[in-house]
Parts: sequence; structure tokens; C-alpha cells
Amino acid sequence: MKAVAIKKDQPRDQATAGFQAMGILRCEICLEDFVICHSPGLADKSLADRQAYWLEKVLAEEHERDKKHPDRIELPD
Repeated sequence: MKAVAIKKDQPRDQATAGFQAMGILRCEICLEDFVICHSPGLADKSLADRQAYWLEKVLAEEHERDKKHPDRIELPD
């Protein structure tokens, strides 16, 4: 796993310990915050920006389907 979004108030597990926080995205509908995290050797600001755009769409689609956001979401490369 290279990148993941974690709900802001969730504890990080061993798999994401040491990951670098790249930014926070707030769901515009429910106002939950997600921290975008990258593995340290692959931290890339422009990739994090693209992932935030992707995540924004995913979160909106979950609301359209009355689906609860998971605590963590793996992000595309």
C-alpha cells in the first residue's frame, strides 16, 4: 500500500505507522475529515492533489448511495 486516506479521528494502525500526512480533505456533505497519507519514500504533493480530487468524488458517490464512509480508503497511484 502506497497511499491511504484515513478518517481524521481514527487511530493509525501498524500498516500506516510512519506514513507521511500529505493533506486533509473534508467531505463537503457530512464534513468528515480524511487525512491523505503516503509511504515516506513515495510522498508526492502533485499525486496527493490528484488523489484528493478522486477522493472527493468517491465520498460524494457514497452519499448518493446512502453508504457510510469507511475509516480508511486506499488511494489510486
